[in-house]
Amino acid sequence: MSENCTHDCSSCGADCSSRKAESLQKKPHKLSKIKKVIAVVSGKGGVGKSMTSAMLAVSSQRRGFNTALMDADITGPSIPKMFGIHSRAMGGNGGILPVDSKTGVQVMSMNVLLEREDEPVVWRGSLISGTVLQFWTDVVWEDVDFMFVDMPPGTGDVPLTIFQSLPLDGIIIVTTPQDLVGMIVQKAVNMATMMNIPILGIVENMSYITCPDCGRKLSIFGDSAVDAIALEHGIPRVAKVPVDRELTTAADSGTIEDIKTNYLQEFFDKIAADLS
Repeated sequence: MSENCTHDCSSCGADCSSRKAESLQKKPHKLSKIKKVIAVVSGKGGVGKSMTSAMLAVSSQRRGFNTALMDADITGPSIPKMFGIHSRAMGGNGGILPVDSKTGVQVMSMNVLLEREDEPVVWRGSLISGTVLQFWTDVVWEDVDFMFVDMPPGTGDVPLTIFQSLPLDGIIIVTTPQDLVGMIVQKAVNMATMMNIPILGIVENMSYITCPDCGRKLSIFGDSAVDAIALEHGIPRVAKVPVDRELTTAADSGTIEDIKTNYLQEFFDKIAADLS
């Protein structure tokens, strides 16, 4: 520190130990009120990340929390279909208003902005990342207790933008039991560690099937490595979701909020308790 230091880093070009790193976080819309933000991530596609995001949002809403779900997978949005949402987002209060689901979950997705749900989004990465940021800065999220961000797969532009720009309280990693996916989980863990984002837990999707005759749990993809990975990295909790026709049927028919068995309810309850 210089002896002539004014302690005003904004007007100083000196590179000293007292200089504070500039935050890249963006402020939400001025009328938004958001308490906790949790990103749901995966190292690859097709592991059930959107299903996990939807089930967590349903879990939160069932506990009486005001819940929001941001679909940040711009080129492959699936959240509106799971919730049976076909209406378009409207403007108001100087911003964009999210669409409410049947039970009151606030949803924002590219599919509620398009004229046709099957219209492809053929954009480059920078435009996609900018749209995700607008979901944060231009949408009026009202009195949200828990916001879940359904991320696109991988560790590219959008995940990096969200990790840097949103005040994440933590991430949840979604995986499946195969060894290859175990390696991909390591990449997600390492990215979270590099960005100093807490890992709240791991969800192993398609973990097993239950025999309809004897009730035995069958590991159709072989032995799981998720418990060992969680132990190695000090990740506090693991949830295992089976292959369940009720879930896939509900997702396809837009009735995810009506599922009778929510395999992530206890998982969410523990995370909510830790973050409260």
